[in-house]
Amino acid sequence: MVSKNTVCLWFNGDALDAATFYARTFPDSAVQAVHRAPGDYPSGQEGDIITVEFTVLGVPCLGLNGGPAFKHSEAFSFQVATDDQEETDRYWNAIIGNGGQANACGWCKDKWGLSWQITPRVLTDAYTSPDRAAAKRAFEAMMTMMKIDVAKIEAAVRG
Repeated sequence: MVSKNTVCLWFNGDALDAATFYARTFPDSAVQAVHRAPGDYPSGQEGDIITVEFTVLGVPCLGLNGGPAFKHSEAFSFQVATDDQEETDRYWNAIIGNGGQANACGWCKDKWGLSWQITPRVLTDAYTSPDRAAAKRAFEAMMTMMKIDVAKIEAAVRG
């Protein structure tokens, strides 16, 4: 059963591929159900996968194979809080290594065009710190990075 509030993500026929990748990559993620079209529709035929119910890090999602009309943009992203460099590297490398692309400040995009912020907690703690000078140093260090380097953020906080 679909949750009361579910993130619906539009795909061009590859919702199951994306959901399967997310389930393999992130904990508390799974593909719950695959639904096939009961009849022909503008971008597909009866029997095609039309929706996929899945979770990503506990967030309920519905992948809709709606066709090529709409593309993902950075206006929507998954923000993943990581606990250390190893976890940051694992998620970043999984997304990039599966046809994705790196972007600035801890952002990357998967091969389906969805944006991800792989954000170590140390970074969030640093730029929200009441020590505004340390926050500024951490923020400035982040602005030079693609994947976030935890040791460099920690060094920036120390000054």
